[in-house]
Amino acid sequence: MNKWITFDLDGTIMQNPFVSHVFPEIQRIIHEKKRDSVDCVEAFILEHQTLLSQGKFVEAYDWEQIVNSYTNSINLNLPINVEEIVKKYCMPTSIYLLEEGIIEVLQELKRRGYSLAVITNGYLKYQLPVLDALGLTACFDKIITPDTAGYAKPDTRVFKELQAVVAHIGDRIDHDIIPANQTGVRTVWINRSLPNHFKQVKSNARAGSEGMEDILLAKLAKESNNNVISLPSEAIPTHVIFSITELLDILT
Repeated sequence: MNKWITFDLDGTIMQNPFVSHVFPEIQRIIHEKKRDSVDCVEAFILEHQTLLSQGKFVEAYDWEQIVNSYTNSINLNLPINVEEIVKKYCMPTSIYLLEEGIIEVLQELKRRGYSLAVITNGYLKYQLPVLDALGLTACFDKIITPDTAGYAKPDTRVFKELQAVVAHIGDRIDHDIIPANQTGVRTVWINRSLPNHFKQVKSNARAGSEGMEDILLAKLAKESNNNVISLPSEAIPTHVIFSITELLDILT
């Protein structure tokens, strides 16, 4: 039986072009036709958040549907192909790996006998061009997305697509750590901006270190857009890491 390690993508391994390039391009296209100063990106994000709050996790990441529903709502007959805009910005100036050595670490994990999978909330048609451009596609044995699985994080069913998952690595508490913990998977939270003094603590002890609970609580509150009073036990990761390279010490 395969031993799987699963990874989030955006904020964990790579930076996609949506915020810096795709959304601004869509806004320019709409403004050229509508000739107003309405912040349509704000409307996209609001609809995204509304769908999330309704538990419609798959629909919340269907950006083409969200964008074209908006253009229809303002009586603008302007179909926008989000996939093609993503492909346009799959270049080194717009997308990048979040640290050096990521591909080498993934390759080493495969040499150690692990199978690697992506569990991302980005649709396959948006993520695959980025993975291809960054040279990541060949590193993964399976890519799990909302449009292919029918589920999206934090729905725990998406973590049950594979058997014998050894660990899940992600940067979000709400979409990565909590649902993976709820399915009994070892969780690895990556935060490259943690205070340096945590580097003196072993990765499996960092979550219990002084001050870490406040950091986790603040992160969860920011992600959930509300005042989280206490940190639920399922929000505590098994390991906390600064760098993907630390996985080689954890996953021997």
